Amino acid sequence: MKTWKKAGLTALAGSMVAFSAQAVDVALTGSMKMSYTGDSGAQDTSTDGNRFGMSKAISATGSGEMDNGWVVSLSNNSFGGSASSLAIDMGDAGTLTYQNVSGGLGIGKIDDMMPTADEEVWNGMETAATGNVSGGDNGFQYDLTAGEVTLGIGYEPKGGGAQADGTNGGTGSASSLSYTLKMSPMDGLSIGAGIGDRGTATGKEDEHQTIYATYAVGSFTVGYQDSEIDYAGTSNDEESTKMSVSFAVNDNLSISYGSHETDQGGSTVTEEVDGISIGYSMGGMTIKAHKNEGDNLGNTASTTSEHTEIALSWAF
Repeated sequence: MKTWKKAGLTALAGSMVAFSAQAVDVALTGSMKMSYTGDSGAQDTSTDGNRFGMSKAISATGSGEMDNGWVVSLSNNSFGGSASSLAIDMGDAGTLTYQNVSGGLGIGKIDDMMPTADEEVWNGMETAATGNVSGGDNGFQYDLTAGEVTLGIGYEPKGGGAQADGTNGGTGSASSLSYTLKMSPMDGLSIGAGIGDRGTATGKEDEHQTIYATYAVGSFTVGYQDSEIDYAGTSNDEESTKMSVSFAVNDNLSISYGSHETDQGGSTVTEEVDGISIGYSMGGMTIKAHKNEGDNLGNTASTTSEHTEIALSWAF
């Protein structure tokens, strides 16, 4: 009986390996980016050393279909550390994703929906620009699309620190839970909104909400977004507005201009950030550049930053 059982298990294992090889599609992609960066604002503390740098990323993805028709996808990206995700596409029932350091969850996925030819206008500020909503990074995301409407739910448990399998995070922060709704009611128009609670290390929850709209007509795309953050236990709440316009000169070349302003309770000055971007693509090569400037950063008077970046990237 033991010999028969062992033979049966061996045959089963062999069939499972054969099935996996047939059912799973695996892809390996990569990218490299070389950039020149300059910071020249009054509060920029970077030393004037070598301004050239390079980043690289290798991404491995695999997907396979289950017997019930659901599709399971795995992804691992080596850029900036290991970022992994597991997604189950349940067809009409939506998609459930677990991600480990893989980007925003819930309302964080729509923190800045403004059209741009390169980075957001607040990118590279030496003193971080404020007013951007967040739903956490490590946890669960559920998305359900019906026609032109997409519902999103993001949940980051207990502060969402990245965990290896078989471990737990010990004492953590409060959990984060947020909801988003996106729709396209007519050609060229996209609108969306989000609301949720962002857990903090003190066990409290900040309230985040945002609403946005973008409209594309011809070669132009314009956008507007309004966000609010109600911080628990303090009156230093934030209200921010973003506006942007982009122009596609042709299929390869785009330019854009945007602005971002934030008012904070208890402060008498408005944080003002604006930037211009340009992007040109040719096959697998892309050249992009942006120049962003910020004043009264952190809603502190005369705190300025200027960030310039020119980057050449390849994808393979």
